[in-house]
Amino acid sequence: MSATVQHHPLQLDTAYGVCGHIARAHAKNFYYGFALLPRRKRNALSAVYAFMRHADDITDNAALSVEERRARLSDFLARYHRVADGAPTDDPVFLALRDSQQRYQIPTELLDSLVRGTGMDLPATDVEAQAGQPIVYQTFEQLYEYCYHVASVVGLVCICIFGYKDPAAEPLAEHLGIAFQLTNILRDVKEDAAMNRVYLPEEDLRRFGLSAQDLLREENLSSFRPVLELEASRAREFYRAGDQLIPLVNEESQPALWTLVEVYSALLDKIAARNYDVFSERVQLKTSEKLKILARGAVRRVL
Repeated sequence: MSATVQHHPLQLDTAYGVCGHIARAHAKNFYYGFALLPRRKRNALSAVYAFMRHADDITDNAALSVEERRARLSDFLARYHRVADGAPTDDPVFLALRDSQQRYQIPTELLDSLVRGTGMDLPATDVEAQAGQPIVYQTFEQLYEYCYHVASVVGLVCICIFGYKDPAAEPLAEHLGIAFQLTNILRDVKEDAAMNRVYLPEEDLRRFGLSAQDLLREENLSSFRPVLELEASRAREFYRAGDQLIPLVNEESQPALWTLVEVYSALLDKIAARNYDVFSERVQLKTSEKLKILARGAVRRVL
């Protein structure tokens, strides 16, 4: 990457303000971890989130064909590469992300992986999309690869911003990202199926005499409890990485990471407490529940 590009501070403040607004509006759980960070780190995470959100919005734009969406994702990434290399930009998200990337030495390959991950939510072709062919994962290993791109990579970017010295933090951040994404998958099973996406591995469904088609047709929904429980137990194994990761990041970032882990694991606990009924209504933490966790995280910052 080229030498640091200088910006007028007001312009950069405005760019970070735009990113902060996007993060507050959309990062319903993730944003609670931001709140306990020093402002400069909170800004950087908001810039990364806004970048991811833009890529997600391209992927989810059903008004465009699959080919058009892929082309737009590719163009989006190419435009950011030019900005990262020093090209002028009036895009506030690109401006803020370039500043954050330089400040925290975030590898460009991680940002590329994030965009590739969003593209994994697209059918291979328009023909497949029109035929209603669902996106499915045959094995947990294949699902892990998807989770790595859309969530573990976020974890690896986050620890660049949080600050760490021990390389052992990297595989732990990867595993924690898997835990978060598996939790999201469990929460969103119904909504994802409505978009023709099934993230429960086929091999796991078969173990319990189920199929992706059962889910898409909303048949035997009560029979899905054992497979949801299986994925939840996997998530809990990966959450163990959080306990080991927290002491490895810079002290000023530890309360924020603790809060993120608590919010997501509390969501998983709530899904389990409802006996894995994620079909009758969306399971989510109340704002009051998230604020209690945030308050406990704030106390950790003071102590």
